[in-house]
Amino acid sequence: MHLGMVGLGRMGGNMAERLRAAGHTVVGYDRDPEISDVPSLEALVEALPAPRAVWVMVPAGEITRATVHQLGDVLEEGDIVIDGGNSRFSDDAPNAAVLAAKGIGYVDVGVSGGVWGRESGYGMMAGGSEENIAALMPVFHALRPDGPRDEGFVHAGSVGAGHYAKMVHNGIEYAMMQGFAEGYELLASQDDLIPDVPAVFKAWQRGTVVRSWLLELLVRALDEDDDLSQLDGYVDDSGEGRWTVEEGIRNAVPLPTIAASLFARFESRQDNSPAMRAIAALRQQFGGHAVKSLE
Repeated sequence: MHLGMVGLGRMGGNMAERLRAAGHTVVGYDRDPEISDVPSLEALVEALPAPRAVWVMVPAGEITRATVHQLGDVLEEGDIVIDGGNSRFSDDAPNAAVLAAKGIGYVDVGVSGGVWGRESGYGMMAGGSEENIAALMPVFHALRPDGPRDEGFVHAGSVGAGHYAKMVHNGIEYAMMQGFAEGYELLASQDDLIPDVPAVFKAWQRGTVVRSWLLELLVRALDEDDDLSQLDGYVDDSGEGRWTVEEGIRNAVPLPTIAASLFARFESRQDNSPAMRAIAALRQQFGGHAVKSLE
């Protein structure tokens, strides 16, 4: 199957390069003409003999929906569209229906691996029909990490399952990152007792139950900036942590750790938290506790 890539940003561009290195011919389209192989979606389709697969790596939401509709107008029956971005799983069924009316397949793929995926491979969670997944397996095999075939890739279920699995993956990631961050802060607060916090984290990379790729990345960050003083404490969220918590509420599944990690990110964006000011005021009122006034 001949492959097109829509969206050649950092992730899409790296994926295209990994596929090319594996021997796949990839034609890429991006709105930035400096990095695009073709000038339009129409030209992308014309450059690919049928049957085609077009992997979409653009921002979630309206941009993805518009791209899917545009591809539905230019692709042919038997082609497949892959949404590999961080779309909400509930967008997948409507997108698939638009394409199915024209005989075009649809597969949603949650992708993890970040900037390291080009060399190390990407973890992928796919949703779609058995037929469409089977047709795309050469592509998935080229992108996944080396190792056992039941690791690094999963056909998670029908349309929407790939993005749902990736949503939960990212919710867990939020919680793991928050745990490492809180541990870092506590260790760093004990500078008389533990003078070299980066050394502790580095030691944890071998033989401990918390060893992980996230731990390795934190060690890398501490190697570059041993007290993280070059960074602002503002932490954004991509949306998937929110969706995970919303799904927990919708299904009455308790997610206290993931929810707390999401709310911690919200707190990071407040220079002078109104909630914390209210708590300080209450402590002063009922207990006479000392408070700090803004100058």
